[in-house]
Amino acid sequence: MGFYGTLKHIFYKMKRKLDHGPDVRPFPSGKKHCKGSNYLSPSSFVPFQTTPTTFGDLRAANGHSAQRRRVTSGPPPCGLKDWLHTFQAWSGPERLLALDELIDSCESNQVKHMMQVIEPQFQRDFISLLPKELALYVLTFLEPGDLMHAAQTCSYWRILAEDNLLWREKCREEGIEEPLVVKRRETLKPGFVHSPWKRAYVQQHHIESNWRTGDITSPKLLKGHDDHVITCLQFCGDLIVSGSDDNTLKVWSALTGKCLRTLVGHTGGVWSSQMSGNMVISGSTDRTLKVWDAESGECVYTLYGHTSTVRCIHLHDKQVVSGSRDATLRLWDVESGECLHVLTGHVAAVRCVQYDGRRVVSGGYDFMVKVWDPETETCLHTLQGHTNRVYSLQFDGVYVVSGSLDTSIRVWDIETGGCVHTLTGHQSLTSGMELKNNILVSGNADSTVRVWDIRTGQCLHTLQDDGTVKLWSLATGEWLRDLVALQSGGSGGVVWRIRASNTRLVAAVGSRNGTEETKLMVLDFDLTDNHK
Repeated sequence: MGFYGTLKHIFYKMKRKLDHGPDVRPFPSGKKHCKGSNYLSPSSFVPFQTTPTTFGDLRAANGHSAQRRRVTSGPPPCGLKDWLHTFQAWSGPERLLALDELIDSCESNQVKHMMQVIEPQFQRDFISLLPKELALYVLTFLEPGDLMHAAQTCSYWRILAEDNLLWREKCREEGIEEPLVVKRRETLKPGFVHSPWKRAYVQQHHIESNWRTGDITSPKLLKGHDDHVITCLQFCGDLIVSGSDDNTLKVWSALTGKCLRTLVGHTGGVWSSQMSGNMVISGSTDRTLKVWDAESGECVYTLYGHTSTVRCIHLHDKQVVSGSRDATLRLWDVESGECLHVLTGHVAAVRCVQYDGRRVVSGGYDFMVKVWDPETETCLHTLQGHTNRVYSLQFDGVYVVSGSLDTSIRVWDIETGGCVHTLTGHQSLTSGMELKNNILVSGNADSTVRVWDIRTGQCLHTLQDDGTVKLWSLATGEWLRDLVALQSGGSGGVVWRIRASNTRLVAAVGSRNGTEETKLMVLDFDLTDNHK
């Protein structure tokens, strides 16, 4: 048995005595000590560059002085040196046997003294002994919260736990795509720089905490459409765009709440809109689409061709598809204003449309869902099954999901056109849906929101809606809090539209009977100086 084994044996023996008291039976003289289940082999130790042979060597390897502070209770006992010389002359097994007998003869306070001397030598900072690459690899297995605790251990651990690539991976695991860029980079000491990716993670953590439990400050109130209905709502960055049946769109600053400009030009109510950067596209009852520059307020193009209300539009890159009550769809180039393709086949109004750059999917008042190849202007599939008007669509490139006035939701395979699932449970019109990672959230006129797994057709949660804006846990279906509640909610006040980003919630509210003033309510959950 080497030095490690001897030291471990002593430690185990002393711990056993402290745990079980002084009456532990000693090993019979001459009997070898067998390894029990609690015995730790020498291989469990982190090896040193040079294997220590004495306790003083071990202390030196751990960065301590080989000469420790001694007990100063008086002169050494008579015969101590002779006893030590005798001990050193014995073999390893003989030393162990002697130590067994010695420990069994000690009182508890004497055993505690030996423990206090020996135990710290097992507490080694193995991270600091590893090459930096290996140390960082070990830290990748820690959760972000544990990494932050580890950073408080010592200065070297803090340097490791601030590694930018390490935090980039943690951010990607959480879906954070960009590091946080700050104007002034703080330093803890010369050569130490805070990780922008760690800042992004911490900021996102604070934002999520604000959504869930933070104090809800008074929302910004954006008023401007008088008593008209806000029919469509978009926002991108710090700009919000609202469309109304008053024939206008308004561009608002999400930071100040001020109306920056009013987009005037439509001669009928605005019923659909899309936004990308500073570009806004609107569809109206005046049968046209308009392309606007949100910064200047200029109407860049007016797109003519439909013969009835433009009820739905969907923008992808530089192309937009419009669906109309004239039963047709049109694909436009928003940079040139040119109509590229016309899709005909519906026999009633087109109510909803989705476009991914390759396929167009449309739903209409003829109870049909159609899948199109816009380049050839051909209908690839007509998806039949609904028994009433189709009001809402989602399309992720693999599945089409349609919501109808017949109370059902249907999931279709885009390639075969087959119906994969019919989702039942709602009692009325499904007017809005969102689909992400095979999880569908549907809003229905029966005052419920349902969460579905479209792969299995299973309803995971049913959430009750009472006219407020609520925050729910998608994973558990648990209600977390109310975000917007109208005082006139029981007497005519309604939430018409909501849009949310990672940091903001925008709600368009009002009433048709005058009990609630038409306005936008903006809640900001990123309270950092960098955001402001």
